Amino acid sequence: MRGLTRAGKRASDMAFNAGGGAINWFPGHMAAASRAIRDRLKLADLVIEVRDARIPLSSANEDLQPVLSAKRRILALNKKDLANPNIMNMWLDHFQSSKQDCISLNAHSSNSINQLLGLVELKLREAILKEPTLLVMVVGVPNVGKSALINSIHRIANSRFPVNDKMKRARVGPLPGVTQDIAGYKIASQPSIYVLDTPGVLVPSIPDMETGLKLALTGAVKDSVVGEERIAKYLLSLLNIRKTPLHWERLLHRREEFDEDPDDSCEKGSRGSLRRRQRFNNSDALYVQDLVIEVQRTLCSTAMEFTGNLDEDNELESLIDSQLVALRKVFRIPHKPLDESHGAASKKLLTLFRSGKLGPFILDDLPGQQ
Repeated sequence: MRGLTRAGKRASDMAFNAGGGAINWFPGHMAAASRAIRDRLKLADLVIEVRDARIPLSSANEDLQPVLSAKRRILALNKKDLANPNIMNMWLDHFQSSKQDCISLNAHSSNSINQLLGLVELKLREAILKEPTLLVMVVGVPNVGKSALINSIHRIANSRFPVNDKMKRARVGPLPGVTQDIAGYKIASQPSIYVLDTPGVLVPSIPDMETGLKLALTGAVKDSVVGEERIAKYLLSLLNIRKTPLHWERLLHRREEFDEDPDDSCEKGSRGSLRRRQRFNNSDALYVQDLVIEVQRTLCSTAMEFTGNLDEDNELESLIDSQLVALRKVFRIPHKPLDESHGAASKKLLTLFRSGKLGPFILDDLPGQQ
């Protein structure tokens, strides 16, 4: 845990970031939305603040914290399926010890949404007895899954609290900035409960490079603002400093043992026969699985073969450059003599990380363990 924070800080201070400048993304719609959110927060009976479970602190909008802390609030750490579960439990304990209601969830999981709705009912128990109409606001930085969460609430809440009105769906997208205005959705009757979906809003000026890079790596800041190669180099810095590729060696060895066909591999029911049937029936999924294994193997082998000193930033950057060159071959990106950029390989690597294919991660460190 202690090494993780040093890894994040060191990676953000490396030379590949020097020419990139500060990371800020605050387009016009965010400024207008920030003002509108503040106005409507005055009317909210409950706030669900959605954060990315991989960055439980870095995905908080610090400008809104003074207002949010004065409201009934639930911290919803979304995308828990992409976060290290053991460290996630420690984060939940941290928030609970701070007297903050917190839940980790997957916005696409019915079980998660039912747990969240149970907590919403508990938090609104007193207000339900007093008010005929209640307002729940969902807030958070871009691309933490607010709209996906609301759509799941729609689907599940209708069975718990029957609603006669025709339900609308919130727009959902893989890129930050899909929701650009505030929209209300009725999720319950008797009492009437409305949920407000709000645009993802960042602070006008991200306080430090490390926070900005974490937000970019998890997709809260548009790739075009930071540059995919810069984000990918930050990711590889973290992985190498934490020696993650070397940890993959044991995992890859176990996979190879499993995949080895026994002598009777042609027999029905054998492991080799099963693998071939799986490959035939689910070729796309197995292609991704095989690609991930090859990426992990490549990063592992380049790290093991590297003879430099990873404590020296310039030598670590040399390793990262060699890894990006090797990944171009893995991703079958054609070599162009005058093209030394790694944009295409960076994009594919980021896609694997953001989808959780490279494994579960939490990039923030617990307070007090830095």
